[in-house]
Amino acid sequence: MEIILASTLTCPECGHKETETMPTDSCQWFYECKGCGVLLKPKKGDCCVFCSYGSVPCPPIQQGTGSCCSS
Repeated sequence: MEIILASTLTCPECGHKETETMPTDSCQWFYECKGCGVLLKPKKGDCCVFCSYGSVPCPPIQQGTGSCCSS
């Protein structure tokens, strides 16, 4: 299975969409919307902002390894 690294984040406050490259070796817990400046945080139960607001879940979730933040 090929891992997709580009994900489009959609701000729940203003609807701004921005395509970003996801990190493969760390979590991204925060993301500042480039439209309105709100600081996005993962929703309860999600491991990162890409899993909460992205068009594609983070690489570890795509691989089926569970949470990208689990130790």
